[in-house]
Amino acid sequence: MDHTNQRIVVKVGTSSLTHDSGSLDLRSMEHLVRTLSDLHGMGHEVILVTSGAIAVGTAKLGLSERPKELRMKQAAAAVGQCRMMHIYDKLFSEYNRSMAQILLTGDDVEDPSRAEHLRGTFSALLEMGVIPVVNENDSVSSAEIETGRHKVLGDNDTLSAIVAELCRADLLVLLSDIDGLYNADPKKYPGAHLLHRVEALTPEILEMAGGAGTWRGTGGMATKLSAARIAMNAGCDMVITNGERTEDLYGIVEGQNIGTRFVAHGKEERL
Repeated sequence: MDHTNQRIVVKVGTSSLTHDSGSLDLRSMEHLVRTLSDLHGMGHEVILVTSGAIAVGTAKLGLSERPKELRMKQAAAAVGQCRMMHIYDKLFSEYNRSMAQILLTGDDVEDPSRAEHLRGTFSALLEMGVIPVVNENDSVSSAEIETGRHKVLGDNDTLSAIVAELCRADLLVLLSDIDGLYNADPKKYPGAHLLHRVEALTPEILEMAGGAGTWRGTGGMATKLSAARIAMNAGCDMVITNGERTEDLYGIVEGQNIGTRFVAHGKEERL
């Protein structure tokens, strides 16, 4: 497969961006931005889907814990989003890269007309060499924060897969707090081994994921597999890997066996 000039969506979770206190992990952010800027310089088109607005807003407001009331969570998200974008912009500027903020709700991707406009926006930004930085618009959308009702996005794993589909990306990388998909929960079974390549979401694979929250993080492995389904159906490979090793992105883009790669349907025929 030709690994030059790929369109890559990278999703980074709250746990990779923040310290346990909730404040931003600036070293992690700096490593991430430097690597993405470098990949961009190599000729790849890069889109970043980022989490963390509520956690960062909570810390910035000096609140002792994450708010429980929806309106307070959404207020914290508004503060946190502003803070995160300021820092991303500063860091990308240091590497002479321009970035853009895109905030999405379920309505934006569900409605065909709005989705088409969105595709046009992404296309124009990438054409001009800009790196779009995407998040769910938590200040107006309660889909991610409040579960149980109808929702299209609901978590940034799903959001990143929808963005990858919308932009016709070649590769989606979920930077997580785990190394990939194991054949059993590695915390319970020390002998569990990492699956490097998944060609189909078989019942056995889905069973390995367990339910939401099986591992740390909002969605657990189950939402990552639903993201894999969206990406694979859209002809986009998806890789789950550990966000602590940002430099692994270089090898992943080259197709190396890092993390777990879900191979897009029909990919084999196109090689």
